[in-house]
Order: sequence, then C-alpha cells, then structure tokens
Amino acid sequence: MIFKSKKLSKITNISHAFFSKKGGISSGIYKSLNCGLGSNDDRKNVIKNLNIIKKKFQIRELNLLNQIHSNKIIDLTARNKNLKIGTADGIFTSIEKSLLAILTADCIPILFSSRCGNYICAIHGGWKGLYKNIIKSSIMLFKKYKIKKQHIICAIGPSIDQKSYEVKIKFMNKILKKNIKYKKLFKIKKNKIFFDIKKYAYEKLIEENLPRNNIEIINIDTYANPDLFFSHRRSVHKKEHDYGRNISIIVKKKLPYENNFLFK
Repeated sequence: MIFKSKKLSKITNISHAFFSKKGGISSGIYKSLNCGLGSNDDRKNVIKNLNIIKKKFQIRELNLLNQIHSNKIIDLTARNKNLKIGTADGIFTSIEKSLLAILTADCIPILFSSRCGNYICAIHGGWKGLYKNIIKSSIMLFKKYKIKKQHIICAIGPSIDQKSYEVKIKFMNKILKKNIKYKKLFKIKKNKIFFDIKKYAYEKLIEENLPRNNIEIINIDTYANPDLFFSHRRSVHKKEHDYGRNISIIVKKKLPYENNFLFK
C-alpha cells in the first residue's frame, strides 16, 4: 500500500509515493518492505525490497542517502550509478527518471516539486534537521534555479503524531528558545509533554513564505499503525533490538504504473 499527495498528484510530469511497510520480502521485526540498508536486516533482503521499489516505477536509478539529521541537501546534477549518493538529509534534482528516496521511521518525509515539475526535492525531516533549517536549505535550492516560492508544492508525509511523541522539558525549552511562538506545538497532559513535529515542519514552511495552499499534510501516525509503518519509537518501547525503515519517493516524469495501485 502506498499513500499519495493530492497536490503533488496534479503535477503531470512527476510521480511520487509514500510507501507503507507492506509488499516486501523481509521477515520478523523487518516485515516486510524494509528499505533500510543501515538496519540489521539481511542486506540481500533489503536490496530485493529496493528492487521492488524500482520495479514499481520501472526505473533503475535509485538515490539513497546516509542520513545524519543535518540540514545538508545534495544537488544532484549527474546520474548516480550506486545506491547511496552521499551523507546528507535531502536530495534535489532536475534529472529525469532518477528516483529520489528518503527513509524514515517516525521522522517526516517531505517531498517538494516546482509547479512545472522540472525541479524536485526530497528531505528527511527529523526534529534536528528541522531545527537546523533543512527546509530553508530546500527552498534556497529552488531559488537558485529561479523557482518562485509561490510555485513550490510540498507534501508532509506519514510520521509520528503529537499524541505519540512524548518529549522532555529540556527538549521543549530548546525549541522555545529559538522562537516562543512554537509553544503552540506542545501539549501538556497529565504532566507529560507531547510535541507536534508535523506542525513544526509546517511552521518552518510558512516561515519561508510558502503559500498555505501549496502545502499538504498527510495525517497518518507511523507509531500508532504497526500494520502499516515501521516506527523507531514503537520499537524502543517494545524493547526490540532494531527497526525497519519506510521509504518515500519522488521522481521527475509521470509513469503509467500509477493506475495499478491503491492510493489514499
């Protein structure tokens, strides 16, 4: 099962997908579409899962990152023959038929496209990357190629919901120190503090002057849906030794495979 952004779907020369954990060949705690080469899953199984992704799009070139919760984005200007293109938390390109992939397990996959579909970007939106302004880094790349902010479309993909994301007061103080307006992102219930990372990403987009109508939030909780998504926090709570990774994809050039899947 995959999930789609209605806004991105209107751009005719791109394809995208937020994949669930279903449809792969891994087993155990990695069942089934684990795409994390950094996990302790059998590497052969992960490669097979990544090949399943390529086959869905009918494209051989898949670009993965060594994600480190940074604000670094790779501007991909030449084709990549290997899976991993470097250490960063985002990929930007105008190359056709080159899959941009982001791996998450509670953090936010954020996909961007210019309205014309000529420029696309995928970023890993963990709280650290958002705090370090990775969204601003994304917008600056579109600006570099003369794309106006009102022509950037963005989708915030499935990630952990506020009700599932308990944080410490030290964390809250760190976020509020940067901007007191972020107080609205926190909810205190029974002496516990909960953080809304989706809204945090949304606020960062608004700060960069993206039109609200250009932003879509897919409100699905990775933590609360064990049958659909891998979740780092859920695995920690269950005392599991590791966890799988969900994959999200955006690619320039729309392909006919889209009609063969169930979208939500």
